[in-house]
Amino acid sequence: MASTRRIDQHVIEKIKTILESLEYGTVQISVHDSQVTQIEKVEKHRLPLVKKQQTTLREQ
Repeated sequence: MASTRRIDQHVIEKIKTILESLEYGTVQISVHDSQVTQIEKVEKHRLPLVKKQQTTLREQ
């Protein structure tokens, strides 16, 4: 059965701040007894792929 409890505005603002600061990653919200008890942020930093130059024996 769904709870009729309201989420504290401070919690909503915290979640918004975390989401706005995240470019790539995940946000996990843990709930216990219909209350947000933990917010986890896993951030990923994407690095550009740099191709290595291939050298052949003839060039050495």
